[in-house]
Amino acid sequence: MTKPLYWAAAALAVSLMSPVVAAADGVMHKDPYCGCCTAWAEHMQKNGVAMQSRNEADMSAVKSRLKVPADLRSCHTAEIGGYVFEGHVPADLVKKVLKDKPKIVGLAVPGMPMGSPGMEGPSKQPYQVLSFDEQGRRSVYATR
Repeated sequence: MTKPLYWAAAALAVSLMSPVVAAADGVMHKDPYCGCCTAWAEHMQKNGVAMQSRNEADMSAVKSRLKVPADLRSCHTAEIGGYVFEGHVPADLVKKVLKDKPKIVGLAVPGMPMGSPGMEGPSKQPYQVLSFDEQGRRSVYATR
């Protein structure tokens, strides 16, 4: 085997052994003028989940297409590994969903709570991360 071919095969083998998140990089839909969305994408990147960013003219249509309940909506919506992550969901919970594969549409952090990923600042408010499913049922997935 030639050296370039050997290194390509080695790189492929390593990529196949990487954590589940490496194969689940996603797309974040956002308003073109939102800065906290970019900060959330950076949080995801720092935690091993690469995000492509798509500026959207009609975020409401995106959220409706992805079945995000109206009362759970926030500023950005991400599609990762077949799940929807609405708002400032922490990366560790995204990774947990991708690993455990629960029967939900996704997770949401409604609004924009201070102290959540992408909304860091001098103060932190407690918030809930909610799961939601196809039937509109939701439950508290985590409290931060």
